[in-house]
Amino acid sequence: MRLEKEPLWTRNFIMISLINFFVTLIFYLLIVVIAGYAVDEFDASTSTAGLVSSIFIVGSLLGRLLTGRVITSIGSKKTFQIGLVAFFLTTFAYFVVVNLPVLILIRLLHGVAVGIIGTTTGTLIAQIIPATRRGEGIGYFSMSAVLATAIGPFIGIFLIQNTESFTSVFIFNAILVIICILLYFTVNLSTIQAPLRADAPERETGFKISNYIEPKAIPISIVVLFIGFAYSGVMSFLSFYAESINLVEAGSFFFLVYAIAILCTRPITGPLMDRKGANIVVYPALILFALGMVLFSQATNSVIFLIAAGLIGIGYGNMNSIAQALAVKSTEVHRYGLATSTYFILLDLGLGVGPFILGLIEPYTTYRMLFLFMVPIILAALVLYYFLVGRKLK
Repeated sequence: MRLEKEPLWTRNFIMISLINFFVTLIFYLLIVVIAGYAVDEFDASTSTAGLVSSIFIVGSLLGRLLTGRVITSIGSKKTFQIGLVAFFLTTFAYFVVVNLPVLILIRLLHGVAVGIIGTTTGTLIAQIIPATRRGEGIGYFSMSAVLATAIGPFIGIFLIQNTESFTSVFIFNAILVIICILLYFTVNLSTIQAPLRADAPERETGFKISNYIEPKAIPISIVVLFIGFAYSGVMSFLSFYAESINLVEAGSFFFLVYAIAILCTRPITGPLMDRKGANIVVYPALILFALGMVLFSQATNSVIFLIAAGLIGIGYGNMNSIAQALAVKSTEVHRYGLATSTYFILLDLGLGVGPFILGLIEPYTTYRMLFLFMVPIILAALVLYYFLVGRKLK
């Protein structure tokens, strides 16, 4: 059988997924503590502290925008090495922060490094998994990031609460980045097929938008922009919302339930996509995401709050992995890097711009109304998916 000849859980697959997990873990761990660090250590204003936090997303966008093109030029293996070196240096740079401008610069460069690694690992995974198991493989790979989004904030808050020192966070991150470097040496990059640059059409030379963005991946990435925007409010304002409705304890378990919901459903949705197509997963996922957001916005007790977490995990979490698989499947092998980059650029744009826009709206409404407003945005994503992607799929 083909699936037996082309196994999914190879050493390369596992090690690259682990590296992606640790890199994403550092990203989300810092997101929840770095604003407080700017305020406590440098007496930053609230707006400046917000900039310190969000500038990382800007850096990630820049990194992803450039990486797709670099992969097609020098290959994913060399790009991976560059990303790891940059990530190593910028992670240790937090130990030498002397003022706010330096911190902002480090955050920007750290974001660029994460953008490079995130795009490259996604491209490498797309290259090494069997074509017949692409939905399943990318689904499992994306679970590494899902687990990091749940564990990272928990570890960050735990370290601050129990050590009362931001240095402990930086030391923990330094240990993780050293582990990433060690894991890199266990990956057999010689077995990973390089992008087929020789087969690339002549139009890929010169300065053109198609050299940095994969046009075929734009339709599904636009849908991801909308769902990323809708989810960004949950990621950024969860703690404030939980406190405002007196569900702080339930709020601490939100991402844990979110992750468990994805872990339980991802082994089903990935293979289902490979067998039956993306539509059978995407439409229910977006509906469940919308339903979860309705419950989340109206939660009055812990049970409803955590049920909402599970539904959001099933909906948003699975939609993300399916969308990434669709972005890669939409294009040729030598443009996998550009397709992966395009997908993450629009996802990061939604996640990065969302908190800023919602933060401007929040003073004029309530958190409940703010999250309820996300429901029509999710439904708009469903309609967009149908017209841009769904109706064209067999």
